This record gives sequence, C-alpha cells and structure tokens, in this order.
Amino acid sequence: MTDSAGPPSRRQLLLSTAALACAPLAGPARAQEPVHFPTRPVRLINPFPVGGGPDGTARLVADRLSRTWGQPVVVENRPGGNGFIAIDAFKRGARDGHDMIQLDNVHLAAYPALFKKLPYDVATDFDPLLPLFRTYFFVTVPANSPYRTMGDLLADARANPGKLNFGSWSVGNPVHLGSELLKARTGTDMQHVIYKETTQLYTAVANGELSFALGSSGTAGPLFRAGKIRLLAVAAPRRVAGFESVPTVSESGGPAHFEVIGWNAIAVPRGLPAPVTDKIRRDIAAALATPEVKEKFASFGYEPFPVSRDEFARFLQDEQARFADVIRNAHIALD
Repeated sequence: MTDSAGPPSRRQLLLSTAALACAPLAGPARAQEPVHFPTRPVRLINPFPVGGGPDGTARLVADRLSRTWGQPVVVENRPGGNGFIAIDAFKRGARDGHDMIQLDNVHLAAYPALFKKLPYDVATDFDPLLPLFRTYFFVTVPANSPYRTMGDLLADARANPGKLNFGSWSVGNPVHLGSELLKARTGTDMQHVIYKETTQLYTAVANGELSFALGSSGTAGPLFRAGKIRLLAVAAPRRVAGFESVPTVSESGGPAHFEVIGWNAIAVPRGLPAPVTDKIRRDIAAALATPEVKEKFASFGYEPFPVSRDEFARFLQDEQARFADVIRNAHIALD
C-alpha cells in the first residue's frame, strides 16, 4: 500500500500542472470559441436582373449582413442563360463561404427534371441553407372577364378543349408548371403562350389576349391595383394577408389543395465547416426577422418562410418530386 497522506512528490506536482494547462483546450470550452467569418468582403451572386423583387430581397439582406459582419456584402447580378451564368460564377468562386448564391425553386427543384444534362448538380454543388421568402400565385383574368369563379373558367375549358389559353414568360417556370398542374388536376386542355417578360404577360391578360395567367402580388399587383385585371382566386392553402377578399382555388370551385408557390433561397458551397454554415444561417435568419426587412418583403408580396435546416431539406425533396411529376406528365423538356 502507498501512503496517500504524505506530501506530493515533485513528479506528481508537474503532472498536475500540465493537466490543468491542457484542460481549457478540451470539450465544451473549444466549442465556445467564436467563428471567425467572414474575414473579407462577401459576394452574393444572383441570377436575377437588377430592380426585380428577388434582387430587392438580396440587397436588403446583404445590407443587414454587412452591418452584422463588419464586412461588405456585395450583390452581383448575373442574369440570363436560365441562371447558368450566375451558377457558373458561383462554382468558379470562393469555396469557403465568401461567395454565396441566391437561387429559386426552378433552379433547385424544377431544372433537374427539365434538363437531361445540367451544368450543375444540386446535391453536390450547393448547400441550401434557408429560404428567404415564399409567395403564392393568384389566378389573374381580364377585368371584364366573364369568369367570376374558378368553376366558371374550368367549365368553359372542359366544354371547349384547346380554346382557352394561359401565359408565362418561359418554359419551366412556376407559372408555366403551375398552369400545367391545373390542367392535369382538372383534366382540361388549354394552350401555353410564352411572352418575353412579366410586363408583357400581364398586359396580355389585361387586353384579353389570354384567358388567364398565374401571377404573384408582386408581378401582377400593379395591373390589379390599376383595375386592369382581376384576381379570381389564389393557389394557396388559405387566403393571403392583404387579399382576404380573394378566395382560394378550392373555395372558388377549383381542385382541392391546389397550391402554386415561388420561393428563393440562399446556398453556399457544399462541404463548409458546420460552425460557418450555422453562423451564416443564423445571421441571415436574424436579418429576415427585423421589422424593416419584414415590412419591405411584404411590400413585394413575399411572406416569411421560417423552417429548420432539416425541414427545408425535406421540403426541397418534396418540391423536386412534385415538379418531376408535373414535367413528366406534361412531356416537357428543355434539351
């Protein structure tokens, strides 16, 4: 037996001192170390033109992040080419989080089913951190349209196959695919007409060139407020704030649970350290929660979309499956 009551030896004292010196480097203390990000200016690349709603949201968030991070956050617009120009710039950019990208549901959920060959892979090139907003689409008709309800519109479509038409600004956008989904859910045959951009599209609705078009409060709102078009219904699970007099599609005689939404998200390169992605996500979420940003988003017709990372990942998978079904059933392809 050893005598534990005696004074400690010099060796024991040295070992105890060394253990104490190493203790701060272990366990919880290390986890509490601050994340040093960003260390230089950050670039937020987006595929949208300057001046539109998505661009406006990017600039609002970038401004808030600049204040929080003490580093400039610069929005770089790379429109055109189905978003591929912006995505290429992102893929060739910084891989440490100092380059981020803003994408929408078409880039992340629809294009994988629309293109046989994409210049990117959603699963490996992007880590979608969180959605910035979502917006529900209204069924817009001319102000003097004979249709008073969705039931009226669909009854005419069934009675006159191929006579009614609807519009969008390209193949594969949410307005186009949402209209194809309406056709599939109602067993109707209606024609798709493509316009160059949204102003032309909703002017065509107002002029009676189109039977209807899906549109958000941001894109179709100006002509609605001018009395040129009417909002027949909203493709949402409930009536939308600010438009409480507009019924849902199902309330107006259309298919039940019919939803068409648009959303934008912020993504970073796949494989960043978790503390960095957690910080970026947390700081963006804080920016989105400020009254200034919430009020401005509402003026664009956008609503908050607060979900956890796991919830957003599951939502994205569901969106990809939903778009794939519509695209397959409508025999749509872009290559």
